[in-house]
Amino acid sequence: MNQPAFSIFDEVAILADQFEGSYPHEIIAWAAHRFGAGLAMATGFGPEGIVILHILCQVSPQTTIFYLDTDLFFPETYRLRDKLEALFGVKFLRISTGQSLEQQSGQHGVDLWERDPNHCCRLRKVEPLRAFLKTRQAWITAIRRGQTNQRAQAHAIEWDSANGLVKVNPLVTWSQEQVWTYIDLYELPVNELHHKGYPSIGCAPCTRPVAEGADPRSGRWVGHKKVECGIHLKDEQ
Repeated sequence: MNQPAFSIFDEVAILADQFEGSYPHEIIAWAAHRFGAGLAMATGFGPEGIVILHILCQVSPQTTIFYLDTDLFFPETYRLRDKLEALFGVKFLRISTGQSLEQQSGQHGVDLWERDPNHCCRLRKVEPLRAFLKTRQAWITAIRRGQTNQRAQAHAIEWDSANGLVKVNPLVTWSQEQVWTYIDLYELPVNELHHKGYPSIGCAPCTRPVAEGADPRSGRWVGHKKVECGIHLKDEQ
């Protein structure tokens, strides 16, 4: 009887254990070697993403780095993007929906993010991401287990069933303290809003400052039972 071929699922299952606790440099180097041009890194310009960007530019500077532009970022976020491009000598690939904010308002009503943030996130982040990832074999993200309950079971290497490719999470076991220690050690720039009470930064209409010591993500989608935009959920929203 013929034995079934060794699949990408088998490889991911083995690597999930093999890379548990590995240095981010090792995880990123493996991904760059394994997937080559089929690999891309996603960034929202948060501290974790900046750490990975710093490592990626050392290990695999040719890897595509993209961001999901909702057209609703804070001005400070766009300024940080420009600063990072100049610092690292890279050009971020902008991924966005083909629908302008005006067109969205005309079709779904004004300020959709206030009435139905899940639908707004799907239109402006989830769907553009999935369309882009169809062109890739693997993507690097900056999620950590300590960020949300939904991310607590994440692995350094895992299969992304929602998008149909391998997901690489180099900082999955890191603490928030480790991230900021790295930022300080290498004197890397961060979003100005982090120093104004915004530990987690998303779109301007859906992000608020939080009290000192509060859950870092408690300022996201205030007033809604929502802690994720949807791009890191295991299954489709």
